[in-house]
Amino acid sequence: MTTKRTSRRRTLEIAAGAAAVVVVAKAAEAATPNVVGVWKLAGGAMTDPSGKKVGVPYGPRGMGLVSLTSDGRMMAVLVDGRAKLADGAKREYSSYCGNYTFDGSTLITTVDAASDPARMGTQQVRKVRFEGERMILVPPERDEGGVKIHRELAWEQVSAVPL
Repeated sequence: MTTKRTSRRRTLEIAAGAAAVVVVAKAAEAATPNVVGVWKLAGGAMTDPSGKKVGVPYGPRGMGLVSLTSDGRMMAVLVDGRAKLADGAKREYSSYCGNYTFDGSTLITTVDAASDPARMGTQQVRKVRFEGERMILVPPERDEGGVKIHRELAWEQVSAVPL
């Protein structure tokens, strides 16, 4: 009789432990925002060290798509979408893809194909925050003419299913 009671008690303890693990896993999953899906560029800003706005990434008609899969693959393409640029102006364009990790605040992509050969094999690190439904990606500051420029790109999800 005592053996049956001890065995039953042990079974209940194991079941309670397993249930606790599931609850903790679900809580951790809920705490990490889901970035999987297709996102379109919705806007952006460039500021100087004093916080003064100095432009818009990819021009006033920036176009872009990012697709992030649940198995850790991503691709991004961004371009200045204006039909005509001023004489002598260079069209800003970027595309790359690779495997990524996301810990809830930082997206790191190890690039294995890119429009810019200098990105090959690099890690593209983006800080991530959410403002309502928008995902804001913040790349490292960029030096432009001796001035450190802070860039932020706002993305809106167009599909929870990646490309």
